[in-house]
Amino acid sequence: MTHSCSELRTLRDYIRWAVSRFSEAKLHFGHGTDNAWDEARYLVLGALHLPFETADKYLDCRLDNDERRHLQSLLQKRIKERVPAAYLLGEALFCGLPFKVDSRVLIPRSPMGELIGQQFAPWLASPPARILDLCCGSGCIGIACAYAFEQAEVCLSDLSLAALQVAKQNIHEHALTSRVYTVCSDGFNEFSGQRFDLIACNPPYVDAEDLASMPAEYQHEPRMALAAGADGLDLVRRILAEAADHLTPKGTLIVEVGNSQRHVEALYPEIDFTWLEFAEGGHGVFLLAAAQCREYQALLRERVE
Repeated sequence: MTHSCSELRTLRDYIRWAVSRFSEAKLHFGHGTDNAWDEARYLVLGALHLPFETADKYLDCRLDNDERRHLQSLLQKRIKERVPAAYLLGEALFCGLPFKVDSRVLIPRSPMGELIGQQFAPWLASPPARILDLCCGSGCIGIACAYAFEQAEVCLSDLSLAALQVAKQNIHEHALTSRVYTVCSDGFNEFSGQRFDLIACNPPYVDAEDLASMPAEYQHEPRMALAAGADGLDLVRRILAEAADHLTPKGTLIVEVGNSQRHVEALYPEIDFTWLEFAEGGHGVFLLAAAQCREYQALLRERVE
């Protein structure tokens, strides 16, 4: 790759070259971009600590030798090893906020970001005082909620200690240590007697069929954050069965299940889930009010067995 890049001098050269090579290699884009041009621009500019929105007139700036070598190394890994751009840069944007990410956590991409930007309107009766980001990974959902609800106490919880290390780093990066904290927990196990006004959860939900066919880029993400059994609901079943015990009387549960929406609907035909719609793209996110969780708790517990 070094030889083939030898004539590249400017930002524009590298972006154009990367677009061609990305398309030729048939890379998959699903970690913040959905096309070769945006991916190339994101990676080239991000590698040089320049914003994605950098004006086109600056794209003709020439790079020094160290910058060129750095770019060539990153592009090599993106093309040959299929490493997602966010891991190469060590950072991803969610709700317009920067988050540190690496292979210990999923790359932020949940459609819940759109809901957070709207403060979950019209679904919340009042601003939540306590929020739980269950299966938090990098902590992006909970931290974005802390920005949206400036008086809220936010708990970031995950079973993975490695993921919580990243979440803690992000709490510090955003100077939120006074009201955002972490708890290591397998589901609700460490929350006996605790209740929250909002529980937002992006759990592992990829079923066996989808996991087997995922593009190579997803193989760099932690398997425990993706795989969830034959139907993708191994953890979701438990969350649904126990949510009523951890929501305030007017609390709200929001869970992302992606393509496993079909399995949720098949397993719980009696329950009137609210499936949320997204103007910016995304699917498979349901909402249940605390009253519904209580009403159906016996049934939900039965389906865990």
